[in-house]
Amino acid sequence: MTKILDADEIMHHASPMIHQHAAETQPYGHLIKLPIALAESACKVSVENLNQLLADTMTLRDLYKKHHWQVAGHTFYQLHLLFDKHYEEQNKLVDAIAERVQLLGGVSIAMAPDVAETTLIPRPPKGREPVPVQISRLLHAHEIVLKEARTMARQAAERGDDGTNDLLVSDVIRTNELQVWFVAEHVVDTPAVQANG
Repeated sequence: MTKILDADEIMHHASPMIHQHAAETQPYGHLIKLPIALAESACKVSVENLNQLLADTMTLRDLYKKHHWQVAGHTFYQLHLLFDKHYEEQNKLVDAIAERVQLLGGVSIAMAPDVAETTLIPRPPKGREPVPVQISRLLHAHEIVLKEARTMARQAAERGDDGTNDLLVSDVIRTNELQVWFVAEHVVDTPAVQANG
């Protein structure tokens, strides 16, 4: 039998409940124990490492988008497309790293102000820079990410955290190495018309 609602009940059910507040269900920096057969101490170290890497990957991702928008010059078209492709690939890494943090029982860093105060990648100016400077910034950011990812992968392997090690080696390191190659080739000083020889 269908219940007939009066006007007050209809208003109550149809109105969104906005401006709600409550205590955090899990504070940042605290772990919950999930049955993943991994020591809590291993999870804790991996979560801390991955959140650092997450902040740096988010910064690198956003650096690609900044340069995608602001690139100029005779290589505009190629770099505009390349930077956007790399942005999308970094965005996939961001999601994978954040989900690994959650899977380990942690809370992933998420908001821009938190990322800005955590990242190791130097902040670029707001304005547009020449292409070689943009590329140099990207290569430096990749180097930071690769250095920490390699260290973190070794630490994860030593603690028996094979999932984190696999993510770091198979996804983070390989993606960043390939992107370095594609970007670095744009600042090789080779003659455009006639070879010296």
